Amino acid sequence: VNIDLPRDRLVVLTGLSGSGKSTVLRCIAQLHRPSSGDVWLDDANLAAMPESSLMDIRRHRMGMVFQNFGLVPHFTALQNIAFPLKVRGEAAADCAAKAAEMLSLVGLDGRGDAYPSELSGGQQQRVGIARSLAVDPEVWLLDEPFSALDPLIRKQLQDELLALQARLRKTIIFVTHDFSEAVRLADRIAIMRDGRIIQQGRAAELLMRPADDYVSRFVGDVSRLQVLRLGDVMQPATTGSAGAPALPATTSLEDMLMTTGSDVTAITVVDADGQPVGTANRQNILDNIRNPQPAPSASQQGSAG
Repeated sequence: VNIDLPRDRLVVLTGLSGSGKSTVLRCIAQLHRPSSGDVWLDDANLAAMPESSLMDIRRHRMGMVFQNFGLVPHFTALQNIAFPLKVRGEAAADCAAKAAEMLSLVGLDGRGDAYPSELSGGQQQRVGIARSLAVDPEVWLLDEPFSALDPLIRKQLQDELLALQARLRKTIIFVTHDFSEAVRLADRIAIMRDGRIIQQGRAAELLMRPADDYVSRFVGDVSRLQVLRLGDVMQPATTGSAGAPALPATTSLEDMLMTTGSDVTAITVVDADGQPVGTANRQNILDNIRNPQPAPSASQQGSAG
């Protein structure tokens, strides 16, 4: 698998069960040693490091959250959060202060003395997230962290993750089998099948130009009208269409259809300052939604390595 993970962005690995996404995540952390190839973190090749050096990387530069997040049952929430700091030898007062800060960050003020058995599933997962963030990791690895939660709690934690990312700007690799979750969270998405990355890119690229029938089926349940924005489908231009209504590039296609009548054939797309950046043809948009175009080349696809 060849993949570049941009700094300070949230990249989602997705695919059906058994596609290899969790294995890739564990190879990044070197919990599974790859049989060949390299894993680079800046200028350090993790695949060539001895275990002692990897332990230092995991303690200081990586945070990990898994579906079975493994809180220590006889530790309180605060003690669980402080545990990785204690392991790397930080002073007790510093551990306690950082744990309290992280508990507040995930919205659990007042629950620091609670044991895991006294917390709901969503609260336990928040403690797991806080524990992984306590070391201030550069790279944050999340493997199906919300999949076992009820839908409402899951959506709430997705919102909280996005808020945390907006504040902290971590490099996040997030694994999920749910493409809707991937679309909701990701800056970029990589779709896997049989241990290979079939296609990667922004959600709009995958929806509009699926690489093959597998990708087309995999993304098929997601509403293109809700996900795609005018900026995704416009033709770049420095002047608008004469007499055409102007809408922001961030307008969803669903909102565009609801706010413009069927007699509107052209739309001027504007930026945040109200300046024209492109034009969009209503009929072309509808045709593209009904019949997505195949990806033009293999440049968006991953390759085995």
